[in-house]
Amino acid sequence: MVVQPKVRGFICTTAHPVGCEKAVQKQIEYVKSRGKLDGAKKVLVIGSSTGYGLASRISAAFGCGAATLGVMFDKEGGSNKTGTAGWYNTKAFEKFAAADGLYAKSVNGDAYSDECKKEVIKLIKSDLGKVDMVVYSLAAPRRTVGETVYKSVLKTTGAPYTNKTIDLRNNAISEITIEPATDEEIEATVKVMGGEDWEAWIDALKAADVIKANALTIAYSYIGPEITHPMYFEGSIGRAKAHLLETSGKLNSKGVRAYISVNKALVTQSSSAIPIVPLYISILYKIMKAKGNHEGCIEQMQRLWARLASGELNLDSDGRIRMDDWEMQPDIQAEVSKVWDNINQENFKDVTDIDGYWEDFYQMFGFNIDGVDYNADVEV
Repeated sequence: MVVQPKVRGFICTTAHPVGCEKAVQKQIEYVKSRGKLDGAKKVLVIGSSTGYGLASRISAAFGCGAATLGVMFDKEGGSNKTGTAGWYNTKAFEKFAAADGLYAKSVNGDAYSDECKKEVIKLIKSDLGKVDMVVYSLAAPRRTVGETVYKSVLKTTGAPYTNKTIDLRNNAISEITIEPATDEEIEATVKVMGGEDWEAWIDALKAADVIKANALTIAYSYIGPEITHPMYFEGSIGRAKAHLLETSGKLNSKGVRAYISVNKALVTQSSSAIPIVPLYISILYKIMKAKGNHEGCIEQMQRLWARLASGELNLDSDGRIRMDDWEMQPDIQAEVSKVWDNINQENFKDVTDIDGYWEDFYQMFGFNIDGVDYNADVEV
């Protein structure tokens, strides 16, 4: 079938298999161009099919020569509809890994479930023995525990918050008021996006004796500027990320080296859903590109893997790895604040990189990739 993008709100409901493969290949080529690194050799990536998780898997495999086992939750294409981008990304990754003689298998299932954990553990036992690194990169809207379904929310805590945003349906600047989450909503968001499942994974791997002593495990977080703090860092999702940080301390006491990596704001399927954040990202992109220090997911993760190899982790006072160090430079944030204060519908195309935002958005789903014929019939 001929596959074209179909966008609904902040999600594209189609994905292009050839475009996704080309995008994965481009990321692999970037990692290879940066040279070989010392690092973990048997890596489990939980949430491995898109964004930072996919970039982590590529960095481990093609930067360090690691055998990788990925966990994803994606749908295969059918006769009249495409699969998800993560499905095509994973198939492409496995194809390129096999060509380079690298072990790469994936488990497609609910990472929160005991069944998925058991399937992964079985594969590790049979194929790898023990893993020496676990990347936890889940971003999910809900989690089922027993009979209870917990749903995460993107809300403030304590009081409503009003600020500028962009309506991605029409690129219109407007004001939005975010209402505070209830105590129940905060608890549910922590259940979904906090550290409970990360700890459950490490506990399960340890109980099955399939993780090496003193293994490395990393989970991802975001802090951002004051503009987004009420919506993110101090919001319901921020409560979950605080729990994630607490969990890293608990895991360190269990015999693994656990870190939180605070990453840069980027266009991902998760960030596109958060009010206020897409407008901030489009401003940030323009400023960082002008200064020559803009990074996408793969550049961020390759740089993280280089830090892990060198041992120079750039930890903050809470022991977090600060990969957002370039984003949070005072001169960059001062420029962002100046633009933010003066942005309006008339000038926003001049003071933002909204075109770059949309390019990244479409490329997540395999569109707008150089060298792909989007009028051609493709197997989905």
